[in-house]
Amino acid sequence: MKESILKRVEKPSRYVGGEYGVRKKSKADFNYCICFPDVYEVGMSNLSIRIVEEVISRVDGAVCDRCFAPWDDLGKELKKEGELLTSLDLKMPLKDFDMVGFTLQYEMSFTTILYMLDLAGIPLKREERGEDYPIIQAGGPCAVNPEPLADFIDLFVIGDGEDSMRELTELKLKLKGVSKSRFLIEASKIQGVYVPSLVEVKYKENGLIEGFSIKEPIKKALCADLDKAPFPPSQAVANCESVFDRAVIEVMRGCYRGCRFCQAGFIYRPVRARGVKTLTEQACSLIKNTGFDEVGLNSLSTGDYPNLKELIKELKENLPEDVSLALPSLRLDSFDGEFVQETRKSSLTFAPEAGTQRLRDVINKDITEEDVERGLNMAFDNGYTGIKLYFMFGLPTETDEDIIGICNIVDKIRKIYSANPQRARRLRISVSASTFIPKPFTPFQWERQIGEEEVSRKVELLRSRLFHKNTYLSWNDFALSQMEAVIARGDRKIGKVLQKAYEKGCYLDGWTDKFNPTLWNEAFLETGVDKEFYTRELGEDEILPWDFIDIFVDKKFLLNERKKAYSATVTGSCKSGCKGCGIQKVYGCNL
Repeated sequence: MKESILKRVEKPSRYVGGEYGVRKKSKADFNYCICFPDVYEVGMSNLSIRIVEEVISRVDGAVCDRCFAPWDDLGKELKKEGELLTSLDLKMPLKDFDMVGFTLQYEMSFTTILYMLDLAGIPLKREERGEDYPIIQAGGPCAVNPEPLADFIDLFVIGDGEDSMRELTELKLKLKGVSKSRFLIEASKIQGVYVPSLVEVKYKENGLIEGFSIKEPIKKALCADLDKAPFPPSQAVANCESVFDRAVIEVMRGCYRGCRFCQAGFIYRPVRARGVKTLTEQACSLIKNTGFDEVGLNSLSTGDYPNLKELIKELKENLPEDVSLALPSLRLDSFDGEFVQETRKSSLTFAPEAGTQRLRDVINKDITEEDVERGLNMAFDNGYTGIKLYFMFGLPTETDEDIIGICNIVDKIRKIYSANPQRARRLRISVSASTFIPKPFTPFQWERQIGEEEVSRKVELLRSRLFHKNTYLSWNDFALSQMEAVIARGDRKIGKVLQKAYEKGCYLDGWTDKFNPTLWNEAFLETGVDKEFYTRELGEDEILPWDFIDIFVDKKFLLNERKKAYSATVTGSCKSGCKGCGIQKVYGCNL
């Protein structure tokens, strides 16, 4: 990239590479580039791309480079100068790699994938790419419904990437020089790999899916033993401030809780935890090799890690004294004073999700008022004066009483805080409410998403009662939530919308100032695709776009959980006993 271009962009540090701790690289027999379809500061905080890089780099004859989405200032300059998007370390054009992979962390990043392909000089449609172009691959949590991107991606990795990405790399090295079609046929035999060109979708006249031309479901890839899984001993330290400037270890994968709205809680089953010894070694290695002064203990619910107290003790004894711990995913009912003492005294974040016990029972969020009071008292006693609360609008069976219940929770928090006169500082409470988005492979995958008028009325109801000083309310943009729902439950027809939206200028849509609902609406109108077809309540007997994917959780179990939700019946956590979701028949529950 020309130096003159970098001088004309806002943050050239995003594009120069050469970070402290970056892995040295040179071209190899198999050249792979992992792409994060968002800006550098976001992508550098993502653990999954570092794991993919580690997996591929361990294979003899393979190299893994990185690429992040340029902000639009650089994108426009590249177009203007006729230059192509290159990787960060090898400075090699993306189109010259053997395989280019995208991580799908968020549905609203899908048009950014098209943006990056376009800047790289790679045709968007897979059918338009000949042998001279790299294989385009994608994986990550959003890959569990790959159909919206099926027109653009050559192969998807569904599930964990540790084994499947290694096998793909070894296969590509073994079959170097063979045609793409031959490679894709062989790759489709790897567990977790889905090749869209090998599967046809048949539709009924009413737009519903009639069936798939596939004999056996695509079974997700699963890494059974995380202690033996590749994990990077170091990481590149970002050239500019990133979202999370700290070392990160993954204490466990999966979640015991089974919240009925939470996609991650189902697609990452079963729960697999790393051992204390493994985690301590990983943390010490990262701190030694990066110089960070904080370690993040990441998982879907870190407080549920079975050996958390022992882990904290080991980390304290083995890490330098000035290194602190971050536990970003604690629940109120797993909150412990010992945990909070080891973390920095910043605002604590809790997600009750619903304002009343009844609605929390509906969503299987099995925390009680007593849990709330106990956890908050511990936090306040340890010096915290800021609380962030997350709720959702539009959950199944929600009533106005549930919305008002959010205000009651805030009132209760204020009373708990003021009950101790020694807490002299002013309490700050931030309440964030988002619109419920039905996601594949959850008991709520069949639910409708409420409309804009309903959201506006609920916001006004909450605003009219939430008027305490130092209490702040925010809510997300409805149009953005609606688009996320449409893409999350989309079929192959959504691919036309994605391409049309990109052609109109939609990319980096996860950024509020970049998202343009007017252009998206035009894309739907011009392609003849109806948004409301994807936000309606789905029939329980419908064939869903993702039904050919097997995540080992039975559809009957999800339907039964939906039924239990409408009777406000709590299933509870897997810790209280196996719930028979289906995963136990394949891998066991690991309890």
